Amino acid sequence: MNVDSTHREIVRNALINLTDLLLKEVTKALEEEKNRKKRIWTKDWILRRDERGASALLLKELAAEDVKEYRLTMRMTPEMFEDLLKKVDPKIKKQDTTMRMALTPRIKLETTLNFLATGDSYRSLQNHYRVSKCSISKFIPEVCDAIYESLYEYIKVPASENNWKTISSGFETHWNFPNCCGAIDGKHILILAPPNCGSEYFSYKGSNSIVLMVVVDFNYKFLYINVGAEVSQSDGGIFKNCSISDEFERGLLPEGLFLLGDDAFPLKPYLLKPYKTYRGPLTIPEEMFNYRLSRARRIEENAFGILMSRFRILDGKIDLKPSTIRKLVFAACSIHNWLRESSPSYLLASAVDQENIHTGEIIPGIWRTEIEERMKDYFNNDGAVPWQYRYISLIM
Repeated sequence: MNVDSTHREIVRNALINLTDLLLKEVTKALEEEKNRKKRIWTKDWILRRDERGASALLLKELAAEDVKEYRLTMRMTPEMFEDLLKKVDPKIKKQDTTMRMALTPRIKLETTLNFLATGDSYRSLQNHYRVSKCSISKFIPEVCDAIYESLYEYIKVPASENNWKTISSGFETHWNFPNCCGAIDGKHILILAPPNCGSEYFSYKGSNSIVLMVVVDFNYKFLYINVGAEVSQSDGGIFKNCSISDEFERGLLPEGLFLLGDDAFPLKPYLLKPYKTYRGPLTIPEEMFNYRLSRARRIEENAFGILMSRFRILDGKIDLKPSTIRKLVFAACSIHNWLRESSPSYLLASAVDQENIHTGEIIPGIWRTEIEERMKDYFNNDGAVPWQYRYISLIM
């Protein structure tokens, strides 16, 4: 071997050793950077969710020892939760990555149901379930979509004449109103106006909202829901722009059957509304018709009340994107229908308005007092304003 060959071999070995050293240093730096990001992304106390989070401790205890309290938290029994989890699991399950372990479908569903039931802030949910606010904000809309997709069959417009007649028989039996196939109405869901939205969500009621338009059957279930119509319109105008309105015009209901609406809706062959008083005093038969129509329409007021009392996120101003709010509403309505049909304990008789058939006295459902109590607490705590105490002192 000559001198030049020896020199080239020494240089080649030196380059190999230097390359190996550089690769080791780069690998070490990348690993340190990955660990640094992990520390930034996930705090240590959050990483202990599997040992100390609500899913690992509290909810398991409630399911085993206090089912009533579990139902108040999840709005369903432990058995119903497991049933729903099986339905949504494939839709919300994510794969683990080299950077982090994926959240389990159980934790995602528990957090979402808790959010729907209480309306707690993302920070409160973060501390309770030991899941970051960022993660919660991302998966709640996804879980709501999965819930609605899994329970879609529980919100459906009847497809046959026999189905409509079954509903009509229910109205006649329960509400003494023959040939009725549903009560229609709209509910404004209050929201905080999104940035730069102008007056898009400002309603004629003087607040920012989106509208939930529904048709309710005799059993407090939603046959049809529409969310997000232009809020500047009346309920009648919103209904006119709903897809189902055209179907009713084309004869969706069997001949002789109809819906019940209030004065905001147009009078149609398939839609009855109260007699107006602008032409003068009503006759006794007209007054009686209005009373009986109002009595049967109480079904939709109670359906809305039950929905708001069970899913309290809908009972205040929601500070989320309108697209996310729509997902929350669809999920809540589908859960309501599913539980109404599948869980006898979901809606007890005392939960809705009752009528003394001998005296005509209305006995308010529990949902009314629940909402009153919440509003009382709100007006005396977070919702208090300085001038209210001055007013109370004046009238006392």
